[in-house]
Order: sequence, then C-alpha cells, then structure tokens
Amino acid sequence: MESVLAQHPAVAECSVIGAPDEVRGEVIEAYVVLRDGHDAAPELATELQQLVKTRYAAHAYPRTIHFLDALPKTPSGKTQRYLLRNRRRTELSGREAQ
Repeated sequence: MESVLAQHPAVAECSVIGAPDEVRGEVIEAYVVLRDGHDAAPELATELQQLVKTRYAAHAYPRTIHFLDALPKTPSGKTQRYLLRNRRRTELSGREAQ
C-alpha cells in the first residue's frame, strides 16, 4: 500500500500503520509527507484513499490520512512505525478521556 501512495505526485514519503478501532479492532491509517508545493487538504486525503482503492484493494484503503512534516526515522533512515502507532494510541486515548 505504501508503494501505491508513493506513486502520487504530491507524496514525498509515507508510512502505513494499524490503529486501534472500537468497531473493527484495527484500521489502516497512513502518515504522509508531502512534496514542496503541495498542501495538506481533505480533498488530497480523499484522492489518496481513492488511489489505494483503485490500485491496491477497495477494502484495504487507509481510513485516515495524517499529514506530517517528517516521519520519525532511525539513524540509518528507516521509518519508526512504532512511534507512529504510539502517537496514534495516545491521540485516541486522549479523545476517549474527554
């Protein structure tokens, strides 16, 4: 799925995680860093979701697209997905506490 998202001209890099979901147990969410000259917008998120639906699988698209300035990386340049998962769990648990 990351390779499909990376095909979009606005996407510089991306990472996909499984995030907790009350109904489904877990859903796919994508973190995207945009190329210069592109702005994060709901329309772009929808476009990226549609891209995955048509080129990957209609049922396996990211339910949420998060736009970041940079992905967390190791010193060797690998994306630290566990930090993205932890960040999302924290966001969701904060929302439930309200």
